[in-house]
Amino acid sequence: MPSQAALHALVRGRVQGVFFRAFVRQKAQELGLLGFVRNREDARTVEVQAEGERKQLEQLLEALRTGPPGARVEEVEASWGEPAGSYQSFEIRY
Repeated sequence: MPSQAALHALVRGRVQGVFFRAFVRQKAQELGLLGFVRNREDARTVEVQAEGERKQLEQLLEALRTGPPGARVEEVEASWGEPAGSYQSFEIRY
């Protein structure tokens, strides 16, 4: 059975105003992940909470390190945990 996990990531740099959230949602949906992405109030951090198979989460984490064209990722702070199972889809939160 594939191992389920949860990924929480804070992505810092030029990640707001460059379609970063749409990029993350698209990638997460392609990978079959659940959760959300949202901007943090400091205007230079995006928060990602995702659940699914560990392998797919690792692929998402790799994508977060690069981001879409126009983004400049300076730091990704990631932590792993157990999935809560409370998400129905992957969404952008405002």
